[in-house]
Amino acid sequence: MSEEKPTADAAAKPSKAKVFASRLASTLFLWAVVLTALFSGNQTISSSVFLVVMLVLAATGLLEFYNLVKARGLTCFRELGVAAGCTLIAGTWLHAGGYLGIHDNPSRVNDFETMFIIAFVLGLCVRQFVEKDNSQGIATIACTLFGLMYVAWLLNFIQKIYFFADPRVNGALYIVYFIIVTKFSDMGAYCVGSLIGKHKMIPRISPGKTWEGFGGAIVVSTLASLAFVHFSDGKMIGMTTLHAVILGVLLSVAAVVGDLIESLFKREAGAKDSGNYFPGIGGILDLLDSLLFNAPLMYLYLRHVLTHG
Repeated sequence: MSEEKPTADAAAKPSKAKVFASRLASTLFLWAVVLTALFSGNQTISSSVFLVVMLVLAATGLLEFYNLVKARGLTCFRELGVAAGCTLIAGTWLHAGGYLGIHDNPSRVNDFETMFIIAFVLGLCVRQFVEKDNSQGIATIACTLFGLMYVAWLLNFIQKIYFFADPRVNGALYIVYFIIVTKFSDMGAYCVGSLIGKHKMIPRISPGKTWEGFGGAIVVSTLASLAFVHFSDGKMIGMTTLHAVILGVLLSVAAVVGDLIESLFKREAGAKDSGNYFPGIGGILDLLDSLLFNAPLMYLYLRHVLTHG
């Protein structure tokens, strides 16, 4: 009896080692961009590159999200949503960066965001008024608004960390910290889940996620948090071993939840990845999914716990 030949799909499917190598190469490239944006040595260059990176992430992430909405058979105002997202990012950059003279008052940035979102909701309603063929008014407004909140508004918290008002705080350092802790959570979940994962978490949403991987995410993320704080040599204001453990657990759990949320969107839209920009990772949303909810967590913990702002 002749041996059964592998199917075309099985032959085309890359091995876990190749997927890991692709993810590693993409991650190293992305880290080079991030570190250049944050630590160029010239504040004007760093701030400008940082804005460009934020605008690219927001615009591309919103386009990917609205494409998922379209693939799901729903409607949205894609161009308006992307334009609003970029405007929100640029407006926060101007406010939080001190370019309008109010850098020392975080509430002014929050007030700007609140007013902007209110104006955006009103704009969506007015936009719907002039539509002639769209009978899904509520769905269109809801999907467009959710895209702005899910991508641009959550992403905006990275800017609030970068331009943190307390002069004792090096915002760039905290950004690197929370990204590392988050991505080590992804790595821990992937490696542990691939090696010993047997018990599925929520297979209807993400068949590959296991409870063993979830545990690996928490352990690896917490260890990364402790290591980063240890080697930061006291440069992270208010950060203690206890806070490092708490943040390691919080950020790892939120990272897994964020990943599952995007998996839910992709599964409903029938898409494997949100895009194909980064080998082994996918699109911008695949890159950001675990970071989007961790950015506000890091900002709020920094403001209300570490610095008692």
